[in-house]
Amino acid sequence: MSGSDAMLAPAPISVFRRLLASRLSRCCLVVVALYTLMAGYGEAVYQWHQWHDTVPGYQHQDLDRRFQPPSRAHWMGTDALGRDVFARLLQGARIAFRVGIITSLIAIPIGVLLGALAGYFGGKTDDIIVWLYSTFAAIPGLLFILAIAMIAGKGLLGVYLGIGLTMWVGVCRLIRAEVMKQRSLPYVMAGRVLGFSHARILFRHILPNVTHVIIVAFTLRFPASISTEVFMSFLGLGVQGEPSWGIMINNARLRLWQGVWWEMTFVTIAVLLIVLTFNLLGDALRDALDPRLKKVK
Repeated sequence: MSGSDAMLAPAPISVFRRLLASRLSRCCLVVVALYTLMAGYGEAVYQWHQWHDTVPGYQHQDLDRRFQPPSRAHWMGTDALGRDVFARLLQGARIAFRVGIITSLIAIPIGVLLGALAGYFGGKTDDIIVWLYSTFAAIPGLLFILAIAMIAGKGLLGVYLGIGLTMWVGVCRLIRAEVMKQRSLPYVMAGRVLGFSHARILFRHILPNVTHVIIVAFTLRFPASISTEVFMSFLGLGVQGEPSWGIMINNARLRLWQGVWWEMTFVTIAVLLIVLTFNLLGDALRDALDPRLKKVK
């Protein structure tokens, strides 16, 4: 049993080498690391001011320095209230990573569990779960997210629940299809012959062999969650009182006609870059992790 598992599951070292073999993948990893450092620094600043109950620098208003273009003092300029755009951009990265991680931790376990049960047991279990995710998929996603967020209230909690409880459908479909393939393989049949329980076969032997699907799903759900949060905050239904990228874009768009381009430009580039990077990294991870592509160079 373990031998079959080892043959099916890609070795971590081999996966890492395959990933680093691509120049594009290396660039994506560097960008992700940079954003992670930005988000980590932003979180540290936020928590420090929360702990000391002080007004953070990124919220400090200085009307004498409003609408200043990028300079040595303010790398990305200042906004309408004289606040440093770069400092607020870092806090936007903090919020984006919070949303991406927490909503993925909500959506992926739900999708993996339901997809694994549907794919492994089939029959009525599969029919019920397929009906469930088909119903969720039939509801316009954005409207469903907005409805949940409005019920939960404005702020990050509504964002977490709204996005997390609606984005599991795609993960469920992927896991269901992969588990259906795995359950007919010899190692699963051998486990049944040896009298292993369904739980042991499913969670100890099948799920480790579909880990690559889960990882790729995370790289796709993460930027999708960030984009959704930006849009919700842009509409005023997301983060309140914090410099979310959506709020910054909403504020900056009103001043473009005045020639104040820097806030909109830098925030838009930040959103575009993180979403594009994770999508490209997801493709690279799919190629590196899928056992069927081991021999592809």
